[in-house]
Amino acid sequence: MNIYNQKDANVRKTWLLMAVFFGVVIGIGWVFSQIYGNPSILYFAVIFSVVMNFASYWYSDKIVLMLHKAQPVELKSNPELYRVLENLTIAAGLPMPRFFIINDPAPNAFATGRNPQHAVVAVTSGLLEKLDRSEIEGVLAHELSHIGNRDMLVSTVAVVLVGFVSIIADMFMRSLWLGGRNDERRGSGPIILIGIALSILAPIFASLIHLAISRRREFLADASAVLLTRYPEGLVSALKKISAYGRPIGTATNATAHLFFENPFGADADGDGIPDHKQKTPWLVRIFSTHPPIGERIKALQGLKV
Repeated sequence: MNIYNQKDANVRKTWLLMAVFFGVVIGIGWVFSQIYGNPSILYFAVIFSVVMNFASYWYSDKIVLMLHKAQPVELKSNPELYRVLENLTIAAGLPMPRFFIINDPAPNAFATGRNPQHAVVAVTSGLLEKLDRSEIEGVLAHELSHIGNRDMLVSTVAVVLVGFVSIIADMFMRSLWLGGRNDERRGSGPIILIGIALSILAPIFASLIHLAISRRREFLADASAVLLTRYPEGLVSALKKISAYGRPIGTATNATAHLFFENPFGADADGDGIPDHKQKTPWLVRIFSTHPPIGERIKALQGLKV
C-alpha cells in the first residue's frame, strides 16, 4: 500500500468510527426519551456538554501548556531547532505554530490548539537530547500533520459526545435511585431494563470509541508525516528510541495523554527499542490505550511506499 492510499484509508476509518459514535448517541437519546416522555432533559445535557467542551477546546492550548510547565522556544534562543519546525511548516503549507519546550528527560512531543492559526507544538528536552535531526524532523512532521489533518477538531467532537453520553447516563441512574416510584417515567418493564443497561454500558462504549479514534489518528499522522518528510526511516528510528526509554513524563495526566506523540506514561514501551511485530499486545490493553503499540506503528511505516 502506498502512502496516499494509507492516508485515505485512515481517514475513512476515522469518520466511520465517528458515524458509529453519533449512532450511539442518537440511540441513547431515543431510549431515554421513550422512558421519560420528555426530551427537555436531553436538550439540557447536550447544551451543557457542548458549552463545557467548547470552553475546553477554546482554551486547550493554554491549559495544556500550563499543566506541563512548557516554556517558549524563540528563534534567538534555539535557532537550529526553530528552523527545523519552520521549514517543515512551510513544506506543509501551514502557519507557523507557537513552539514550546518541556523540561523533562522523557522523549516526547504534542500538538494542540483550536485550529492551524492558533496551534501549538511542544517537545520535551529529552526528545532533543536523545534524537538526531532526522528523527526530530519525523516527530515534528507527525505533530504538524495532526494540525493539518484537523485532528484537534475531531478529538473535540469525540470528547463532546463522550461527555454527552456520560451526563445522560448519570442523570438517568440518579433518577432511578432517587426518584422513587412516583416519578415522571412513562416507560416500564423492558424499556426500563434497556435504559439501565445503556446507562452502564454506553459511557464505557463511548470511551472505547474515543480511544479508537485517537489510535486511528496516530496512524494517519504517521502516514502524513512521511508524506511531508519523504523519509520514513527517521520516524521509525524515533519510535524505536522512544520505546527504548520507556519511562513516563513527570507531568503526564490522563486528560492530555492522547495529545502526545507516544503514550506519556511509557506503557507502550518495548524496553529494548526493537519492537517484536510477531508478539501482539493483549487486546484488553490495546482497546484501553490512547496510542497504537509502537511495533504496529513501525510495521505500518515500513510497509509504506514513498
